[in-house]
Amino acid sequence: MSISEQLVLLFISYIANTFSAFAGGGAGLIQLPMLIFLGLPFSIALATHKVASIALGVGATLRHLRTGKLKLKFSLFILLSGVPGVIAGGYIIVQIPDEAARFALGVLTISLGVYSWLKPDLGREHFALNRNSSGLLIGGVVLCLIGVLNGSLTSGTGLFVTLWLVRWFGFDYKTAVAYTLVLVGVFWNGTGALTLGMLSTIQWDWLPALLMGSLFGGYTGAHLAIIANNRWIKRGFEFVTIAVGTQLILG
Repeated sequence: MSISEQLVLLFISYIANTFSAFAGGGAGLIQLPMLIFLGLPFSIALATHKVASIALGVGATLRHLRTGKLKLKFSLFILLSGVPGVIAGGYIIVQIPDEAARFALGVLTISLGVYSWLKPDLGREHFALNRNSSGLLIGGVVLCLIGVLNGSLTSGTGLFVTLWLVRWFGFDYKTAVAYTLVLVGVFWNGTGALTLGMLSTIQWDWLPALLMGSLFGGYTGAHLAIIANNRWIKRGFEFVTIAVGTQLILG
């Protein structure tokens, strides 16, 4: 790629990942279609985007770890629940028609934003919910299913984790976004990148600009999420979910 094309990639990646780190997911709304528009086949664009998205998690992690809000035990719970689903999803996606999967995911993603909007008090305060054995079991199964989506269709699946942590476990949006960006951004996406890298091809010469944009965008978005109140993060989540869902439906 030319220097000007690399700069375009860098700028768009930075913007996409800043919004994603603030709202708790959705970088693929801009970044994945951009890679396809610039000429990459879907499978190569997906694998390349998945590798780049690891830097989003790294950038957000560097900022969120300074707050001390993330708990090791719950972080391991999210990690172990989702990773098997991510691996399965990487293999499943090659068996599912892309158009049908995108449409269904788009409808479901929009419903997340609408649900959050209809629940004005959702995620405004932190309440510990469903931390008993049965609650953790159900929560872990759902996280595993979201992991399947994460491994197969990358756009917006972090938003599912964010809302599930808010709705089922009682987190406020700010804390849920932090867990999503660190655990999904680094470890789930890292597993997905490895799986897709074995099944597909990665466009390595496009990655420097994408990685830099993801890293600094992730840090910027995480910083904005930390200094913002839950009301603005909730509104950002609702905007991004509806935008991501619409993009998936329209293709």
